[in-house]
This record gives sequence, C-alpha cells and structure tokens, in this order.
Amino acid sequence: MKLALFDLDHTLLDTDSDHAWGEFLVNEGLVDPIRHRQMNDQFYEDYKAGQLDPIAYNEFVFEFLTQHSQAELKKLHQQFMDKVIRVKMRKAGFLAIEQHRQAGHQLVGITATSDFITAPIFNEFGITEVIATTAEFKDGHYTGKVAGTPCYQTGKLLRLEQWLDGREVTESWAYSDSINDRFLLEYADHAIVVSPDERLAQLAQQQGWPIEDWSITASV
Repeated sequence: MKLALFDLDHTLLDTDSDHAWGEFLVNEGLVDPIRHRQMNDQFYEDYKAGQLDPIAYNEFVFEFLTQHSQAELKKLHQQFMDKVIRVKMRKAGFLAIEQHRQAGHQLVGITATSDFITAPIFNEFGITEVIATTAEFKDGHYTGKVAGTPCYQTGKLLRLEQWLDGREVTESWAYSDSINDRFLLEYADHAIVVSPDERLAQLAQQQGWPIEDWSITASV
C-alpha cells in the first residue's frame, strides 16, 4: 500500500473545524454563548500550545450531541457545511488529493477532531477513509464519551496502526500544519508541511521537510 495521509484543520481547511463548530452553535443560539465560547476558546488555545486534554475537550464538544436526535444533528451539520465550511475548503488541498488519487495511492483523512464533525468534510474532499477521535454511539444516541484512543499527537500513530491492521505500507506521505502532528510527519516517508504554525515551521527547516503555502488558494 502507498498511503497518503491528510490532516484537516488548517491543512485542507482554512479554519479549525472543531472550534468553528463551537462558534456555529453560539451564533445559531443553540448553546449558552458565554460559557460555550469561553470554554471553546480556551481549549483551542490549549491545542495550539500542544497542551490539550483531548478527553476533556471532546467530552465538552460531545455534550451537545447527546441532547439532539440524529435527524436534528444531520440537519445542523448540513447548515454548518453551507454557512461555514465550504468557503474554507482549500483548492490546493483538492489538487493534492487528486494527484495522489491519480497515482493510485490510498487516501486517508486523519484528524484529532471528532468523526461527527469531520467525516462529512473529508467526504466532500473525496476522502472516504477517515481516522478521527471517535464519539461513542450506543442505542442510536451519542453518549458524550470518547470511544477508544483520541486521535491526537502520538494517538494518531496508534489509531493509524489499528486502521492498518497489519497491512504493509511501502511508501507514505503526510500533510499537516501543526506541531501536534510532528509524530505523524516523522512516521511518513514524505512529510509535507502545509502553512505551518511557528514551531512546526522551525522543525521543518531542521528536518529539511518541504513547506507549502496552501492559504493563498483558500477556497474552491
């Protein structure tokens, strides 16, 4: 297998879908605006600092999922796509994905953000295999808990190993913007750093990894 791994937030997207979902809920009047925005912003700062507690953050995000039916959540996610996400989908991301597809590589989206938020976004990019932090789902409802290992930092490598299930990878590419993904980038044969944060830019220079600016072609 030749494997192309794509991060989502600030890589394929010109935004952070997790934080944007929280802002969407506030703007739609669906959550307490003061509490939700304060907590959402703090968790986002923790993420950027590489100090996020992924269990605590995702349980905060999943609270809302437990309070609504699947039909309601699907409708809200479609509105989220229409109002927030589609204009943030990077043209350069589509182009990179298509290059790997044409080469016959296995495409995988891999993200710390939950599967509820990200699977439909990856699907719109044409990626159907998604490794993400999993929102536990039982008896037709979300429980509010994280199922398994959060797909964050070294957890991405564990979740990738579980997904591979012993299949051999002969060559791999990984695309990301964040220092939180240094382990994934170090794993790959070809690390491509996309519009990176400051610490990842420094690491990329040390490692000789190519840096690409996808932000100049933000949307399709």
